[in-house]
Amino acid sequence: MPRRSKAPPIPAPIQLPLFPERASLARIRPERNEWRYYRIEVWPDLFGRALLVRHWGRIGTQGRMRLDPHTDAGAAVNALAAIVRSKTRRGYGVR
Repeated sequence: MPRRSKAPPIPAPIQLPLFPERASLARIRPERNEWRYYRIEVWPDLFGRALLVRHWGRIGTQGRMRLDPHTDAGAAVNALAAIVRSKTRRGYGVR
C-alpha cells in the first residue's frame, strides 16, 4: 500500500484592514465628455494627528489637492467613509 504524502502547510492568515485608509474613485461618462477621478487617503501627521488628503480632477491632468486635519486617525477614517458614500451617490465608482 503506497504512503500518502503530507499536506502542504497552511499559510498564515492575512489581516485585512477593517476600516480602509484610502479610496480611489472614478466617474466616466463619455456621452457627456466626463472623465473624473477622486482619491482619498489618511496620512499621519508629525504632531500625532491625522490628515485626510483629497486629490481630484479630470483624468490625465494634475488635478487639485486638499489637506484636512483631524484630531486622530479614527475621525479621519470616518470622514473618508462619509465622502466615499457621498461620491458614490453622485455616480462615482470604486476603481
